[in-house]
Amino acid sequence: MSQAGQPAEQISELVTALRVAGLVGEGDVKLHPLTGGVSCDVWKVHGPRGTIVVKRPLPQLRVQAEWHAPIERGISEIRWLRRVRAIQPNLVPEVLAELPVGHAFAMRFLPDCPVWKDELMAGHVDVEFARQMGTSIAAIHSATANNDADRADFPNDDMFFALRVDPFLLHVARQNQLVASQLMALADDLRGRKTALVHGDISPKNILVGPHGPVILDAECAVYGDPAFDLAFCTAHLLLKAVHLNNAALGQAADALVSAYRAGVDWEDRDAAMLRAGALCAALLLARIEGKSPAPYLTDTGHQNYVRGQATALILSPKPLDALVGQWKRNEA
Repeated sequence: MSQAGQPAEQISELVTALRVAGLVGEGDVKLHPLTGGVSCDVWKVHGPRGTIVVKRPLPQLRVQAEWHAPIERGISEIRWLRRVRAIQPNLVPEVLAELPVGHAFAMRFLPDCPVWKDELMAGHVDVEFARQMGTSIAAIHSATANNDADRADFPNDDMFFALRVDPFLLHVARQNQLVASQLMALADDLRGRKTALVHGDISPKNILVGPHGPVILDAECAVYGDPAFDLAFCTAHLLLKAVHLNNAALGQAADALVSAYRAGVDWEDRDAAMLRAGALCAALLLARIEGKSPAPYLTDTGHQNYVRGQATALILSPKPLDALVGQWKRNEA
């Protein structure tokens, strides 16, 4: 095994690819593993062009359940990063090279940019940052809405199904008959709706607090689909943390996120977007208890039961996302 905990042959291939790209020198190269993700290997590497990050997708995600995903999603992530950089350069890190080793790629390392999740879990809740996040997500969706070129560049329905639709919606539907029909209907709608470029994993763990605002990472799930998914996904994370930390400021952050996003919706009726986002958020809240990727911090049984009860009621009787957030703040455990 290599110093990075990977087979030496694979590491050697990565280092060779980095040398060919001019990102590391001829001397001894150290790959320093970065932790936190379940879907990929990530290393920090020091080279003549500065510090970089190398990322390689995994075929089997690091979760208890069997969860396979095509490694070709690395191509989609590169395309998403480059497309968004053309919309708002500060929103994403710069891709430096595609590497011919397991669909890996290298991007510029951003120093002194804490992970938003770490900030939130430490109780540092910046409501204005959440508002910026909502505005940024809406800007990406607005710039790519009803765009034939973007739709052609992200034909990743099978990948999105494997990474999001099946583990978060259909897996729960197979276990929970009470909400099975509603979840299957949401899954069908997600698979059929093609409106804008969707990141698919807008989570605080994939967002850096940059000097100019949010920096979004980890676009492995990128697909041309329903933009309401991104908003619902991020909001669900904030609401779960509000329960876990019993911090009302997180509810305020969720409200700011949703309000800013709603103001930026110019590609469809805002009420319709909020209603779909509310239904998806409820489903994703339940998935973080019963899906293939449960929230690792939500271990308290009382908190789990609260989320399960609230989410189930909201799946059976959907509310617009702004109304859902308001109800969640009032009832917070």
